[in-house]
Amino acid sequence: MLNKILVAIDESGSSEWAFDTALAMAKSLQAELLLAHVLDASAYDSPKPSVFLAGSLAQDTESPKQKEYDQEWQQFTDHYETLLKQKRAEAEAAGVSATHVQAYGTPDRKLCELARTNNIDLIVVGNRDRTNKNSISSYLVQHAPCSVTVVHPKASSQSTTTVERREAVAV
Repeated sequence: MLNKILVAIDESGSSEWAFDTALAMAKSLQAELLLAHVLDASAYDSPKPSVFLAGSLAQDTESPKQKEYDQEWQQFTDHYETLLKQKRAEAEAAGVSATHVQAYGTPDRKLCELARTNNIDLIVVGNRDRTNKNSISSYLVQHAPCSVTVVHPKASSQSTTTVERREAVAV
């Protein structure tokens, strides 16, 4: 029986489809959702420290550059915390019990750790590139402590479906 489903959340189209899939499964199975986003300092959209900060041997926490980076990182984490809260509200509006967590680390390993520590029965994750053997979803399929469902969005109908889903939730 599937009682707890973890779904990886970011702003990609494949994440939208993964969320929709996990939500539908949780609703039909009366399962609980754990919505997870992993903060990865090496991700393309994460704030990057300036060359000065990255090369500095003594990290001066009071420097203007460090303060600027800290502020950008806080905005980054706040942005994804807001996204997780929105998804949680969508799940609860659909009658599904949901919690959320934002963790720091590499997404593939951190999602496996979250699955272990939260007794997850199923991970639902999106995949942007079916040919990438080093993707997060490929890692999860090989290393997760539970079953994994990989959702592949259909490129031609992805944006239409997302818009229709959002309109349906708003009604």
